[in-house]
Amino acid sequence: MKNIEEFGLRIPEILLPAEIDLSTWSVIACDQYTQDKDYWKKAEETAGSKPSTLNLILPEVYLNSPDKPERIKKIRKTMGDYLQNGVFAPAKKCLVYLERKTAFGRTRKGLVAQIDLETYEWKPFSKANIRATEATIVDRIPPRKEIRKGAQLELPHIMLLVNDKDGLLVEGSGELVKKNAPLYNGDLMNNGGSITGWEISSEADIAKVTEAINKIAEKNTAADGSVFLFAVGDGNHSLATAKAVWDEYKEELKAKGASEEELLNCPVRYALIEIVNIYDKGLTFEPIHRVIFNIDSEALIKQLAEKLGGTISEVTGKAELEAAVKNSWADFGFDFVKDGVQKYILLKTGIKELAVARLQPEIDEFLKTAPAGHVCKDGVCQTVKPEIDYIHGTEEVLKLGEQQNATGILLPPIAKDSFFETINGRGPLPRKSFSMGEADEKRFYLECRKLFS
Repeated sequence: MKNIEEFGLRIPEILLPAEIDLSTWSVIACDQYTQDKDYWKKAEETAGSKPSTLNLILPEVYLNSPDKPERIKKIRKTMGDYLQNGVFAPAKKCLVYLERKTAFGRTRKGLVAQIDLETYEWKPFSKANIRATEATIVDRIPPRKEIRKGAQLELPHIMLLVNDKDGLLVEGSGELVKKNAPLYNGDLMNNGGSITGWEISSEADIAKVTEAINKIAEKNTAADGSVFLFAVGDGNHSLATAKAVWDEYKEELKAKGASEEELLNCPVRYALIEIVNIYDKGLTFEPIHRVIFNIDSEALIKQLAEKLGGTISEVTGKAELEAAVKNSWADFGFDFVKDGVQKYILLKTGIKELAVARLQPEIDEFLKTAPAGHVCKDGVCQTVKPEIDYIHGTEEVLKLGEQQNATGILLPPIAKDSFFETINGRGPLPRKSFSMGEADEKRFYLECRKLFS
């Protein structure tokens, strides 16, 4: 049996506040509410003058703010202050099993660990243990490097998915420790629900976790011997940034003559993450729908039907269209206005992979050659280029499809059974393929770990 280090996992040294009030300490992931400064101002009011992870992160709503350098400087100072002024209790070398109850009545289970960034790769068709699920936008990495490089603390909002139908790893970890007193327990701020975490540190428990990982790895080993153990579910660009920072810092260490052992034990080589079972009933996968403006709707549907091997039929209304798409894994719904008449079209296909993996590339191809549209108002017409937007929620898509020059596209549910298989065979999914739950269900910052000394 392999040890967990051989799978790219290590037991982290977890830092938690000595006096922990989760309602003020823990704050939602920085990449949420990116257009809503009021949310973050409310978070500031909630945290007040108490120690808070809000003071250790840069919400992405401020990523392009003129005062970003000052904000990063303040974050660096606060990290140092928290480490030196007794905010944290002594570090615990442990995994953390957690249960997160959201405001939507769902309970999601997780396992906090740290991964070796040498076993992760975001580039397409990687054979690494840990792989990206969606296309990584390289331009999004440099601004995030500014924040991570040199930071004394790391806080995770990265969630890794494990293909574990039997519930051996995360759920199995819960069975080991839920009888013990929790490490932390409380309500999260601003509609975040509640969370409880338990320490996993005994040799016997770590051995059982290791056994579970070995069994999962065996089931996820390909014919070429590669193991697809974890897929990045949330925080893809944060993890890509951590990898970029380590690759750069590794070269600096090598130039200074660092040994292999020093490289192996460098904290920057690792990233703190939460592992979630893709089959967890508390984990919802929502498709992200599309709306395309200023195109010939019927030409798009005809081309997609040809490329995807589908059949086209018209349905009577939005309720029938929505129900047909929701009850399939491979069918798409379109709503648009043609000559003043509202149309609802169902495109049925026999796609076996995740539907979005086949749809988006064909949409991209269509848009490359789609002619410009024309918008006329009060007798004045102008040429407009086709545009695409990504929409959460069917109601919004159907509403937009009632506008002139807009084509709403409903995508079917995400099939968990084919998720890992699709990524393994086709590489990362197209951009904006899926969402894991609602915004308030995203991971909250809680556990910390020392990064740069």
